Amino acid sequence: MSILITGGSGMVGSSFKELRDDIIFVSSIDCDLRSLSQTKALFNSISPDYVIHLAAKVGGVKANTDYMGDFYRDNLLINTNVLECSKTSRVKKVVSLLSTCVYPDKVTYPLTEDQIHDGPPHSSNFAYAYAKRMLDVQSRSYRKQYGCNFITAIPNNLYGPNDNFHLEDSHVIPAIIRKVWEAKLSEKPVVLWGDGSPLREFTYSRDIAEILLFLLKNYDGDHPVNIGKTGHIEIKNVANIICEFLDYNFNNIEWDTTKPSGQHKKPSSNKKLIDIGWDDEKYTSLRDGLKKTCDWFIINYPNVRGI
Repeated sequence: MSILITGGSGMVGSSFKELRDDIIFVSSIDCDLRSLSQTKALFNSISPDYVIHLAAKVGGVKANTDYMGDFYRDNLLINTNVLECSKTSRVKKVVSLLSTCVYPDKVTYPLTEDQIHDGPPHSSNFAYAYAKRMLDVQSRSYRKQYGCNFITAIPNNLYGPNDNFHLEDSHVIPAIIRKVWEAKLSEKPVVLWGDGSPLREFTYSRDIAEILLFLLKNYDGDHPVNIGKTGHIEIKNVANIICEFLDYNFNNIEWDTTKPSGQHKKPSSNKKLIDIGWDDEKYTSLRDGLKKTCDWFIINYPNVRGI
């Protein structure tokens, strides 16, 4: 059995290397998945039995706001090409990773899989969100017309080693870790966007890798599955924990309320995943995950992605 993982050098892709050694990892250096010809050549050379599709153009609030057209175009091309080549190569099964931003801005909480097309996504990242929604639509349409066993999974906010720590293109946890660490080194205050009040759920990257392998074996349904760890926390409290692990005074953080904070909350339900058979106790606690991530960052800084 051969498993191809797109986005193999990313945070989640790298986590698979800790779990098994028989996977083929492909990154943007190996193949530009926006190119149909390159993607075809990749699939022809590998002929994978299974695909776990992680590759995406991703970023935080600022990047999603400033480069909406790029995020929509690049992700649409990547997803279209990967699924089309999976179909023509007769891949037995594809597991594609969506994003929690596919959910509508105005929705009933907790977020459940049947709601993702019930309204427009949040305005701050609607382009990326629609591209990810289309990955779900393409997966289901190929299943209906061609009989492809294509499934999709929806995480929440992810973090872990090998994340992207770019100050403008990263998500909230890696951005805070880098800012706090560099403020400690330079003895300067930290400036974070918003007021720290938004509530978010976070899942450790290795947990996501384990769950995707679990779904590869145990789920063949035509609708998405929420796979994130539930239970939200204020961004302000996340920053406090990071300051503790990086030995920095939390009171030196300045909150720039002229900058957007993003959606206030988006708690999700992972009941469907639990019903399939995943053990909720297997999730890594936020404190443990942040400790592992901060320790990894300290050891590898400045040789980390985004710097």
